[in-house]
Amino acid sequence: MPERMERNGLRVDAQLARFIEEEALPGSGVNREAFWSGFAALVQETGPRNRALLATREAMQCEIDSWHRAQPGPPQDMTAYRAFLADIGYLLPEGPDFTVETTGTDPEIARLAGPQLVVPILNARYALNAANARWGSLYDALYGTDALGDLPQGGAYDAERGARVVAYAKAHLDKVVPLRGARWADVTGMAVTEGALQLTGTSGPLSLADPAQFAGHRTAPFEVILRVHGLHLRLVIDAATPVGAADPAGISDVILESALSTIMDCEDSVAAVDAEDKVQAYRNWLGLMRGDLTEVVRKDGAAFTRALSDDLDYLTPDGQPARLKGRALMLVRNVGHLMTTRMVTDREGQEAGEGVVDAMITTLAALHDLRKTTAPRNSDTGAIYVVKPKMHGPDEVAFADEIFTRVETVLGLPPNTVKLGIMDEERRTSANLKECIRAAKGRVAFINTGFQDRTGDEIHTGMEAGPMLRKAAMKDMPWISAYEDRNVDIGLACGLAGRAQIGKGMWAAPDQMAAMLAQKSAHPLAGASCAWVPSPTAATLHATHYHQIDVVRRQAEIAAARRPARLDDLLTLPVAAAGQYSPEEINEEVANNAQGILGYVVRWVDQGVGCSKVPDIHDVGLMEDRATCRISSQALANWLHHGLISEGQLMDVMQKMALVVDRQNAGDPAYRPMGPEFSGLAFQAASELVFMGRVQPSGYTEPVLQLRRAQVKAGR
Repeated sequence: MPERMERNGLRVDAQLARFIEEEALPGSGVNREAFWSGFAALVQETGPRNRALLATREAMQCEIDSWHRAQPGPPQDMTAYRAFLADIGYLLPEGPDFTVETTGTDPEIARLAGPQLVVPILNARYALNAANARWGSLYDALYGTDALGDLPQGGAYDAERGARVVAYAKAHLDKVVPLRGARWADVTGMAVTEGALQLTGTSGPLSLADPAQFAGHRTAPFEVILRVHGLHLRLVIDAATPVGAADPAGISDVILESALSTIMDCEDSVAAVDAEDKVQAYRNWLGLMRGDLTEVVRKDGAAFTRALSDDLDYLTPDGQPARLKGRALMLVRNVGHLMTTRMVTDREGQEAGEGVVDAMITTLAALHDLRKTTAPRNSDTGAIYVVKPKMHGPDEVAFADEIFTRVETVLGLPPNTVKLGIMDEERRTSANLKECIRAAKGRVAFINTGFQDRTGDEIHTGMEAGPMLRKAAMKDMPWISAYEDRNVDIGLACGLAGRAQIGKGMWAAPDQMAAMLAQKSAHPLAGASCAWVPSPTAATLHATHYHQIDVVRRQAEIAAARRPARLDDLLTLPVAAAGQYSPEEINEEVANNAQGILGYVVRWVDQGVGCSKVPDIHDVGLMEDRATCRISSQALANWLHHGLISEGQLMDVMQKMALVVDRQNAGDPAYRPMGPEFSGLAFQAASELVFMGRVQPSGYTEPVLQLRRAQVKAGR
């Protein structure tokens, strides 16, 4: 058993207690005794409320299961279905219109639209890369990916490919920072004279079509700074470089303001199962907030230290010194209400809610940013941003709001310093989104949609209604479009524009940047002020969409003209018709889901990797986290329950796919093969997620994964 310390009636893992007292509290301005007494009261008094809310989830699910067993198939009478959901408290009355009261949000939250990264906080290198992804080279992003339609060949610099990169970048500039009567390829020189941008071409002087797009310049090397929809672009002029020497204007790079914000994730993308893991997560977040997090990186036989980027000084057109932020605005994602943690137990020996512990400690760590006087700050407005996932309905949002109100009181913060991100990824939240926003109207700073978790909950909620559609077919169902549109419609109606982010989900294929460029413009067109991307490179490429689309204007158009999506469409269950799928189609879908689950779970359980690029059944690398695992496991549990596949057949597929995953990971020296015995904890966990999927709370994967990972760690 780990060493434990007593603190004001709490029993606290010694690693956590020492981290709080020796690292997080010093410099925070918070008194040690005040912290522990307040923390103890928070844990003791919120525990019963948390357990009651979880019991409500289960009671509602039992009622829904019974209703569907009595009336199999998708609801035929939507009026009766809505009345039933209202009777059990699942669907709540919608109150009068209102406007959120959130104040003091940073421009990246309130006014600017752009890409958003999500990164596992346990990996310091990834976290630093994400924070520093505020700026990215468009030239590098185009050259090193398939964005141009093909991949670069290895070896020395390919001048022909470089020329294609430059042509693509200048064509983009022609669209978003046009010149009057000319193209950027015509520019042969640039200078700043008396605060004005002077451009020259082969036939004489040139000018911007909109001179206001000139934002300023930097020196050493000389950079021209342009602005599109609030986002900055830096044209680096350096003829001493090979690229600059080949360019008529001496442009050696085009650097884009890319990841405006990044979510440092303590939840779905990490495998944090004990105090050792959680303290590392908290320590990395503390380092980011203090600004002193570093990581030694070894590459090609050399080592260097990665740290947070500084802000960038520049001169405005009128010659005044100014700065551009060098880092993405950082939010932290806490865990949801479901999980408890052995790190902290109350006076009765009950485990504390892990989300409550996260709330207190991540906010304490963020105090160090608020206390800064000289170094670059994360939040210029003195805000702390916490994203709260997996909440079911307004009561659970109100509970989160109450937790942060109490945390603010303990830590001596003004009310609503902590800004709350509400992840719209559970069905009861989607159906009651307006009331969820109302429940946190003083601090809400973010809402978003997440297809994977939302689909997992859709399947689990309607588990008894019948066999669900294949995953790919889900995206074409009315509930998905209603879900995506209602999130934006309701967010705008509640006044989030100018105060908070409205976000969309992840591009899951990090190697397919050409496809992302072709498709992901749909997110800003949908009115989303941010959308998730899987890498800094993807952030730079996705930023080009926000140059082309004025999200502020688009949101105004949607608010004025679009008819809100129907609640009945949102509540339509994606149940397949009897006999809709052939045996071949069933086998294909089962194999695809089984392979995805196993490929993700084996790394989670055996290696503690919470999010990674996992090869799918066709060896295409896809970003996988617990949300993708949830939808696949619930899909298989649903088909197993309704007899589309037997237990024996499913186990046979699981074992066959385990061998496929073993082959895909054969080059990893740390990998433990699952076959041919199939007796390891990783294979056991994957099997439990499927064969016991119906009884997992809300279909979540955390309880199984955390148990099996903890067992692996205990036996190492």
